[in-house]
Amino acid sequence: MTTLQTVTSETSEVGLRAIPVEKSWFAIHTRPRYEKKVALELQEKGIHTFLPLSSVKRQWSDRKQVISLPLFPGYTFVQIPAVHEARIPVLRTNGVNSFVGPRGVGTPIADVEIHAIQTLLEREISFKVYPYLNVGQTVRIRGGCLDGMKGILTKINGDDSLVISVELIQRSIAMRVAGYEIEPT
Repeated sequence: MTTLQTVTSETSEVGLRAIPVEKSWFAIHTRPRYEKKVALELQEKGIHTFLPLSSVKRQWSDRKQVISLPLFPGYTFVQIPAVHEARIPVLRTNGVNSFVGPRGVGTPIADVEIHAIQTLLEREISFKVYPYLNVGQTVRIRGGCLDGMKGILTKINGDDSLVISVELIQRSIAMRVAGYEIEPT
């Protein structure tokens, strides 16, 4: 199961004018193995969350089972207005340690980074978790169902791969780009 939320904005009434309240994505650091509990509690509070999950086959001594594990252990994403008051209910959630960013205040994550991960999960594209890269050439896929997706081109075991990163939490995922046309950005 993959939890996906869409980007939305709300308005607040001030006097006679409606002022749009823009929402941004933020990463929150959770207690170990609390990601699903945190995401569920935040959703119950009406806060938009995104917890990317991947299915993994596990074997115990008596059975095999497919389970859903967080793609980025220790992190969940929330979409809230970038105001102090919006952070309070998130921080008061059981299992939330802090926002990711300077002094725990949180730094907004680019919508395209979240959207790229959501697209891979929605379309069930094969990928694997990959160490975060600081170097490498940024490329864009041209054509096909992933047209316009950007990432860092690298070689993994001799295969060309596209690494999609969430810079703020320094986590990445990699997918093979064999068969896709790519171009430098």
